[in-house]
Amino acid sequence: MGSRKCGACLSGLLIPLALWSIIVNILLYFPNGQTSYASSNKLTNYVWYFEGICFSGIMMLIVATVLLALENDNNYKCCQSENCSKKYMTLLSMIFSALGIAFSGYCLVISALGLVQGPYCRTLDGWEYVFEGTAGRFLTDSSTWTECLEPAHVVEWNIILFSILIALSGLQVLVCLIRVATQLSKILCGTYSVIIQVTDHRWHLYLLHFTPTIQDPMTLVERF
Repeated sequence: MGSRKCGACLSGLLIPLALWSIIVNILLYFPNGQTSYASSNKLTNYVWYFEGICFSGIMMLIVATVLLALENDNNYKCCQSENCSKKYMTLLSMIFSALGIAFSGYCLVISALGLVQGPYCRTLDGWEYVFEGTAGRFLTDSSTWTECLEPAHVVEWNIILFSILIALSGLQVLVCLIRVATQLSKILCGTYSVIIQVTDHRWHLYLLHFTPTIQDPMTLVERF
């Protein structure tokens, strides 16, 4: 019961993280609140990957919803055996948590690339990625930010918003990793069912129940 409550809390945490990712990604389209740059396609190319809106946002909302549904006690009825149902739900939870890692990891990588590349802005030489060849060194040298003449303060705008996206998606990855580790421990350290019998020089499957422990690695329930 306690582990399911903890899992539900972790899954619930993904929802506000996803909503904030959508909001932050949308703000990247409107430097200083102006819509003209998005309509004229004068934004950094990484905002068009929809990393915060689609992957770290909508897809993570779907993942969080499914994970919360799997934590519901009413779902432990998919098999004749309750133990089978729990393992089935645990496996599904691991799969969707792994998908969450993939979606939020995508956002993390794209946001990091957008941060290092720098904004697309107008300089004395025209519209260009003026910091593209600096390997991110401009991030710690604020004196170079004035090279971007338009949009105003676009460097600070991009740095702040991409950094927030990195933090949000990083937290999503961490939450999903914790869920995968928790579900994996349930499978590896829980009770397993295996069947073995030898009859007529052939292997047949019969129920053999054991729980892995340090003192007694296997307890035979029925032996033929």
